[in-house]
Amino acid sequence: MYPFLRLAKELWKFRNAPALPFLGTHVSRHRCWPWDLDPWVELNNGRTLTIFDLGRIPLGVRTGLKNVVMANRWGLTVAGNTVRYRRRVRAFDVVTMHSRCIGWDDRFMYVEQSMWKGDDCTSHMIVRSAVTSHDGIVPPARVIAAMGQPVESPTLPEFVQHWIAAEAKRPWPPAR
Repeated sequence: MYPFLRLAKELWKFRNAPALPFLGTHVSRHRCWPWDLDPWVELNNGRTLTIFDLGRIPLGVRTGLKNVVMANRWGLTVAGNTVRYRRRVRAFDVVTMHSRCIGWDDRFMYVEQSMWKGDDCTSHMIVRSAVTSHDGIVPPARVIAAMGQPVESPTLPEFVQHWIAAEAKRPWPPAR
């Protein structure tokens, strides 16, 4: 089940936080609860993705993306991600999450997120996200202009560019 109460807590906690620029970093802390565990008694990989939502959604609120999306009756969707898991997160561990937009192309915005236990990065994710309308994907430059932000993307990191290129070669739909 989706952790709606945890999301509500995050939104409440940051309701008066200062606004962030579109490329600003949202920092939050999250506890691994027993219901987040897998059979190996560590943070479940699927739950990790859900907990990353708990950083990305307040980021969208603090940057003003939520207001623009709602004002235009647009939607927001995840169009892909790549995750690297490197350290175990066990019951009751607290992780600090960093969430930030790192750039965009003609269709997608790219958000980088990482979880940390002290100085150790436990996981790192790049999310490809799209703003949608009844006509399809809304170009990020249009969304960002509506936010009053500069519409030129910073250069995406090389590893992200390689991931984008690899995804472009990936067959869709996949073979059965």
